Amino acid sequence: MTSPTSLMAETRALLIRYGLAARKGLGQNFLIDRGVLDKIIAAAAVEKSDTVVEVGPGLGVLTRALAERAGKVIAVELDRNMVGLLRETLAGLPNVEIVARDILETPPEVLVGDVPYKVVANLPYYITSPALRHFLETPRQPQSLVVMVQKEVARQIVARPPEMSLLSIAVQFYGAPKIVSYVPAGAFHPPPKVASAILRIEVLPQRRLPLDDEKAFFKLARAGFGTRRKQLANALSGGLDIDKAAAIGLLQRAGIDPARRAETLTIDEWLTLLRAYKDRDV
Repeated sequence: MTSPTSLMAETRALLIRYGLAARKGLGQNFLIDRGVLDKIIAAAAVEKSDTVVEVGPGLGVLTRALAERAGKVIAVELDRNMVGLLRETLAGLPNVEIVARDILETPPEVLVGDVPYKVVANLPYYITSPALRHFLETPRQPQSLVVMVQKEVARQIVARPPEMSLLSIAVQFYGAPKIVSYVPAGAFHPPPKVASAILRIEVLPQRRLPLDDEKAFFKLARAGFGTRRKQLANALSGGLDIDKAAAIGLLQRAGIDPARRAETLTIDEWLTLLRAYKDRDV
């Protein structure tokens, strides 16, 4: 087993050999802690029958570990310099495909077709929310996601009432998130300014709503969270451009106290509110 020291040495050697450095603008922080790597692999529960999409493989440390267990690894890298390195250093792994693309502009079906897949990634932190939305909102959702995110972002995602946010709603609507482990800044080179967390999201086997109704659901949620700490009657009135009396009536039909705030509602209550909203003109 590679020790943390040798993994750091390997990282430095690769960067020197290829004349590269971590690019701050791309949020590159390379994992150098073998223990953390092992936790990611264990959380991903990858098997030989699995296809895995990895976002931002960087130097390929996680990619190699995934390739030992998965049937196929599709590693999507935006940095063209890293792509060149990966194609050389991973050339001996026939089950690894390096894709030079921006993941946010690449529909999952372009990568995997109609094959079930899992996502495993040390996500660049600046694309955390867009990347999660990219995979969760698409018709071709993964079976699960295991991702490295900022510690505080992970806590927001797994929050429960009365501490919900639009981010926690957006993730929990599609699946069950769980923090696997917290990760110190020293597990990366260069170390980020914040602590991190390994987050696993088990995606629901069936969507809660048809795609068109999902749009209406999030329209309501965005309206409710549009003004922080505001009573729902006032937030929905402003966010939906309806008068306050109509907003109060809508909430009452859903069995929700108009004086409550958005962060106190469960997913089921938002779904009940959606039904009342859709039936308002019937």
